[in-house]
Amino acid sequence: MTNFFVRLKHRCIWSWAGWLDSWRTEHSFRSWVWANLASAAMALTLSLSPVERALILALGLLVLAMELVNSAIERVVDYISTDHHELAKQAKDAGSAAVAVAAIATGVAWIVVLWG
Repeated sequence: MTNFFVRLKHRCIWSWAGWLDSWRTEHSFRSWVWANLASAAMALTLSLSPVERALILALGLLVLAMELVNSAIERVVDYISTDHHELAKQAKDAGSAAVAVAAIATGVAWIVVLWG
């Protein structure tokens, strides 16, 4: 059981390091954090059902998760080569598209919740 907690501690440390690095170096990540704070404030202030509130908050976190994955893809591609290659562009574009799809899902959820 002790080994479990040691591994858990390391996972938390590594995750926090990834969060901090993304906060420091990724403008898009910081922008999405601020957008999610505004969204969360609205979700917690407006008269929403618990399910609606949970949906909005969870989708906001999904956008942040996709932005972190997108940053990871971009860094790995840039680490492998700084040369322009069509596959590298496609990988980066797919990561960006994942963020966009998550953001659109969040927007759709807000529209349905507010104007159902």
